[in-house]
Amino acid sequence: MFSSYIKTAFRTITRNFSYTFLNVFGLTLSIAACLIIFLIVKNELSYDSFHKKADRTYRVNLHALDYNPSTSLAVVPALRNDFPELEQVSQYWYQITGLVKAGDTRYNEKGFAFADASFLQIFDYHWLAGDPRTALSEPNQVVLTRSIAGKYFGTKDPMGQVINLNNQFNLKVTGVIEDLPGNTSQPFVFLASYETIRKEVLAPAEFYNINGGNAFVVLPEHYNVAKLQARMPAFITKNWGADVASGATLLLQPLKEIHFDQRYLGNPASPTTNRETYWGLAMVALFIIITACINFINMATAQAIRRAKEVGVRKVLGAYRGQLIRQFLGETTLLVLMAVVLGTIAAGVLLPFVATWMNLKIGVSQLMQPLIVAVLAAITVTVILLAGLYPAFVQSAFEPATSLKSNTGITFRGLGLRKILVSTQFGISQILIAGTLIVGYQMDFLQNQDLGFNKDAVVSFPVPDRNKRDILKEQLLANPGVAQLSFASGSPVNGSNFSGFRCPAVGLTENDVTEVKAIDEHYMDMFSIQLLAGEKIRPGTDADTLRRVLVNETMIHKMGIQNPEKALGIHFYINDGPALITGVVKDFQSESRYKKRRPCILEYNARGFGTANIRIKPTDMRNTIAGIDKLWSALFTENQFEYQFLDDRIASMYIQEQKIYTAFKLFSSLAIIIGCLGLYGLVAFAAVQRTKEVGIRKVLGASLLNIVGLFAKEFILLIFVSFCVAAPVAWFLMTRWLDNFAYQTHIGGGTFLIAISVSVLIAGVTIAYQSVKAGLVNPVKSLRA
Repeated sequence: MFSSYIKTAFRTITRNFSYTFLNVFGLTLSIAACLIIFLIVKNELSYDSFHKKADRTYRVNLHALDYNPSTSLAVVPALRNDFPELEQVSQYWYQITGLVKAGDTRYNEKGFAFADASFLQIFDYHWLAGDPRTALSEPNQVVLTRSIAGKYFGTKDPMGQVINLNNQFNLKVTGVIEDLPGNTSQPFVFLASYETIRKEVLAPAEFYNINGGNAFVVLPEHYNVAKLQARMPAFITKNWGADVASGATLLLQPLKEIHFDQRYLGNPASPTTNRETYWGLAMVALFIIITACINFINMATAQAIRRAKEVGVRKVLGAYRGQLIRQFLGETTLLVLMAVVLGTIAAGVLLPFVATWMNLKIGVSQLMQPLIVAVLAAITVTVILLAGLYPAFVQSAFEPATSLKSNTGITFRGLGLRKILVSTQFGISQILIAGTLIVGYQMDFLQNQDLGFNKDAVVSFPVPDRNKRDILKEQLLANPGVAQLSFASGSPVNGSNFSGFRCPAVGLTENDVTEVKAIDEHYMDMFSIQLLAGEKIRPGTDADTLRRVLVNETMIHKMGIQNPEKALGIHFYINDGPALITGVVKDFQSESRYKKRRPCILEYNARGFGTANIRIKPTDMRNTIAGIDKLWSALFTENQFEYQFLDDRIASMYIQEQKIYTAFKLFSSLAIIIGCLGLYGLVAFAAVQRTKEVGIRKVLGASLLNIVGLFAKEFILLIFVSFCVAAPVAWFLMTRWLDNFAYQTHIGGGTFLIAISVSVLIAGVTIAYQSVKAGLVNPVKSLRA
């Protein structure tokens, strides 16, 4: 009997190829999408979980006026001395960029670090060569990742080779590790031994001497972290005094929380994100699989009309309902298994493209992990049960007498259920459309709207030697492609320096945090920063004892001043040094919009002019940059030219959000495509059910437009019913997501109008195809059927 079921299933599948294709295609897309989404979510939610001691590892962060992931390099020696019970204490100092010379070739490397020997006892890496216990124990040692070793030395054995770092340190290669996975909060291309620079950077051992270092500790097993946290005030008092302890503390942050703790947004090594965002992406996967199951049910019931006589004959010949249920469920299982195989293959083919598109390190080999196989098995069983049970029970319930008499007499008691299912599909599509639009609006808002400065066609690059700055300026201005030039500590979105400030004159006696930017006299004009009161920056000299500065609106509001004119001439203190407000500028965005704008100080300080900012004329940008490269390289022969467009710098602040936007666009589109297949199935069912009705209406003079309207009105009503549910759900979900940003776009009614319009358009195209097809049938043929 089992072989009979198999034969019947194959005959049915081959006989109804279009039905089979639509079902398998929809399920294939949904399974491929779910697998890829699962890998993305698993990758993002398992940051740093691959380290064996991850559950006992903590980063020691500074909390004073703000949350800072960095601590003074003096903290680690003090921790080792005062807490001998800690299993490991490690110093890690991340560097954004550095110049490396390997052989005769120079490289501008991004993202390396200095680390002590304890670091390799805390974090687990796959070692290809070298000993983790000694690889960073001595000065002038370096551990390379596999790709960097290949980049520097090709096929040669890198062990024992020497690279030069920043024209200062000759580092011997003492280890090679596999490239780091993408889900690590401590990414690096190589690790240099901290002993190489320890003596140079440790003094002075001030608590607030923050220069980017991170401290990591590993607690003994079953050690109470709250107990250690409670001892931090006494620890600070002992080593740096009661005054420091009264204004600051050290917080122990679990390693697995680093990637998700958005209080610490200033870490360039690992941008933070929100867990809820990825749970939202997982919800999209759930929507996709539900939509695919609804498709299957709708198309199976539409197909059931054609199989009514088959059911009648089988029942007359003695088949029980249970046998028919097993047969139809077996057919579903066969289709689902086909889709699972094809979906897995499709996921493997598409995964590299999705990973590249979303800038993720996810390989095809991960599809073979036991957890992924288990998830795939669970999806298979779930889809079989969700998609197969209802059609099997419906098809097996036909009465032999009715089904053998005429197909058109068959009706389903589940028509209301199918309407609910299609309404659910429309609702899901509208939620995804609205959600994708809102994410897109927020991304545009983050990068383009109300920045407070002009970012167009601006490139920035370092000036390694300030003694050559005047020569560089003269040569740059001689380039016809250069429109404007300014020297500063950085562009408007480059955090230069943060200091404490207070203003006793207005009652602000407690220190607050301000950003300090060193700018020249051309900076404000170049970036179109608006002056609200006072005068622009004027060149000063190193001999000036009083700092004459411009401040932003946020700063004067902190001082309790609303009118910019009244802020002029006020004296205040920056790190206890006197300063005078000579001007007030309009607020501009200098950090991620996850945070409120900070107070900001602009001052002329030639010693801080480490960056050149150039606005390039749009006529021939490529040749202009090539010319800048040539003259820069001639001046700084020991360095390698590297520039960054300001647009790219702003975009880099929202890497995680861009990943999500890309994912939403991709997978929401897939969900909508799969939903169209389901709508096609229900319209096909309606067309079969109303064959004679259409024939009669045509005989009585109904036009093709009337026939299309006959089919469309029911589904258009379902769209509006689903919209009434989907709109508030989408508004609630996206409002929660936007709450993560200090500045956010407005959710207007136009977003939901677009969502319902797109739904109507998609439904209209799908319905029109089937209804026009039914309306073009010869009425004589329809009435004879």
